[in-house]
Amino acid sequence: MSELTFTHKLPRHPFTDTRARIESAALRLFVQKGVAETTIRDIARDVGISEGALYRHFLSKEQLVWRLFEQNYVDFAGRLATLADGAHATRDKVAAMIRGFCVAHDEHPALFRFLLFVQHGQLGKLAADAPTPVEVVRRVIDQGMAAGDIPPQNPDLATALVFGVVLETVQFAAFGRLPPTMTAVSDRLVAAAWAAITAV
Repeated sequence: MSELTFTHKLPRHPFTDTRARIESAALRLFVQKGVAETTIRDIARDVGISEGALYRHFLSKEQLVWRLFEQNYVDFAGRLATLADGAHATRDKVAAMIRGFCVAHDEHPALFRFLLFVQHGQLGKLAADAPTPVEVVRRVIDQGMAAGDIPPQNPDLATALVFGVVLETVQFAAFGRLPPTMTAVSDRLVAAAWAAITAV
């Protein structure tokens, strides 16, 4: 299975390096304190720059939130699609995507939780043709029904069931009710999601 990761390439330009440091600090603070509670001053102080220097990279906190969300959310959709396309049977595609969710969470839990917690305020800003993780999973389910691997059903409901299995588990981990690593339970999540979409 291909690795699914949120790891970014190391920046090569000082301007890009500062921008990357701002994004990293903002992400950490947004998850620790909440987006509403985090100020530009907090982020600038964490990076070790002035507020004015931060504004040379981002015009506002809202732009910074959007940048972090849009870039990583769309990238994650592409990586999920790659994992699904690399498998053959529908169950294997579902398993590859769920394991990809788990690997991505465990490699960068702050980013994963950020995407999960801010998505409702950002999804409406995406371009109509922007790839999303939801559409990737739904496409696999549509194809699985067409192939006869999944019983006919409402594809949006089936997609919601898959996401519910994975993301509710992540939320329980985020709030300390489960261990923080998802890969340890990935097989259980695969089995639960497959059962949910085939028990019609």
